Amino acid sequence: MQLQSIVTTPATVGAAISDEEAGALARTTVNLFKAWNLTDLEACILLGGMSARTWARWKTGAKEGGVGRIDRDLRTRMAHLMGIHKGLRYLFTDPARGYAWIRKPNATFGGQSALDLMLRGEISDLSAMREWLDAERGAW
Repeated sequence: MQLQSIVTTPATVGAAISDEEAGALARTTVNLFKAWNLTDLEACILLGGMSARTWARWKTGAKEGGVGRIDRDLRTRMAHLMGIHKGLRYLFTDPARGYAWIRKPNATFGGQSALDLMLRGEISDLSAMREWLDAERGAW
């Protein structure tokens, strides 16, 4: 019996996003966090332990596009947050209900809110919430 060689293809790293794209993503994130009524501490945790100083700069600098470098981890976190927002917009016709849902205790989550679960700080927590919302709305 002859073994066949395995051909592998190296994973490609996503292209870095432009400064303009980074600014747009940061502005959207800042606006989303305002809608969710997050504290600065909660925002920093969801963004992977961002410093309070950097977050303050984002809140003012995002308007001008000056948010600095957005690494892969931060980009992934924000992509999940946008997916969570999208899922909530599909589930709730009234945006205010979706924004409020983030903080409401949920029996499915053992009485914790979605925000409580996401504030554990791991990317996997954001991913799990996004996947749960996608499943709730029937996306696949």
